[in-house]
Amino acid sequence: MSTAVAAAPRAFNPARGEPAWVRWTLIVIALAFLLGFLFLPLAVVFAQGFSKGWTVFWEALTEENALLAARLTLITALIAVPLNLVFGLAAAWSIAKFEFPGKSLLITLIDLPFSVSPVVSGLIYVLMFGAQGWFGPWLQEHDIKLIFAVPGIVLATIFVTFPFIARELIPLMQAQGTEEEEAALVLGASGWQTFWHVTLPNIRWGLLYGVILCNARAMGEFGAVSVVSGHIRGMTNTLPLHVEILYNEYNSAAAFAVASLLACLALVTLAAKTFLEWHLKQDTADLDPQP
Repeated sequence: MSTAVAAAPRAFNPARGEPAWVRWTLIVIALAFLLGFLFLPLAVVFAQGFSKGWTVFWEALTEENALLAARLTLITALIAVPLNLVFGLAAAWSIAKFEFPGKSLLITLIDLPFSVSPVVSGLIYVLMFGAQGWFGPWLQEHDIKLIFAVPGIVLATIFVTFPFIARELIPLMQAQGTEEEEAALVLGASGWQTFWHVTLPNIRWGLLYGVILCNARAMGEFGAVSVVSGHIRGMTNTLPLHVEILYNEYNSAAAFAVASLLACLALVTLAAKTFLEWHLKQDTADLDPQP
C-alpha cells in the first residue's frame, strides 16, 4: 500500500494537472507536426536550391530579373514599413492612451486585413484604381498609373501589413497605462518631449518586434501583390512572384534558389523575433507589481 502511494506522484502530479504520459504525447505530436510541416519543407527548399551546384544557385540569384525583383521587394518594404510604423504607432497611441467615440470601430478596422483574403484586398484596389474602376478614368486622364505598377504594389502591401505594428503596441501600451505620461506633463514636459523621453523608450522592444514582423510580411507577400502587379517581368515582379514564374517555367533549381533567399529572411526574422520576445517578457515582468 505504501509503495503504491509513494509511486502515485510520479505518475500524476496534481500541481501540473495531468499524467506524465499525456505531456509527453502532446510534446511528441507537436514535434512531429513541426518536423513534417516546417523543418522538412524548409530543408527541401535549400536542398533543391543547391541540387545543381553552387554555380547554378548563384546564377539564379544574380540573374538580371532576380536582381530587379529583389530591388522592387526592398523598395516596397522600405516604403510600406515606415508608413505602417507611423500609422500603427499613431493608432496604438490613440487607442491605448485616450478615450473617444468610435474607438471600437477603429480597433475593428485595424483587424480588417487579418480577416480579408490578400487576394480579395488586391482585387479591391483593381476595382478602385484599375482602368474600369471607380477612379480609373480620372487616373488615365491625368496619366497616373497605380495598378500594374509599383504604386499599386506598395498600396496592397501597406494594406496587408498594417495591423502588425499596431496590434503589437496596443496591448503593451494599455498594460503600461498613462501614469508616466501624466507625470511628465505635470512636470512641464511638452507632448513631443513626453513621447520621445517617456512613451517611446517604454515601447521600444514591442515596436521593433512589430517592425520585424511587418517587414517579413511585406517582403514575402504574394496574394495581394500578385493581383495588382500584372506580372511584368523586370518591372512589377517581386521575389515571391519571381519564384512563381521560374517554377511555372519548370526552372525548379532557380525557383528554389530564390525561394531559399526568402527562407533565409524567415529564419532571420524568427531569430530576431525570439530575441525581442525575451526583451518583451522582461519589460512585462517589470510592469507587474512586486509581492
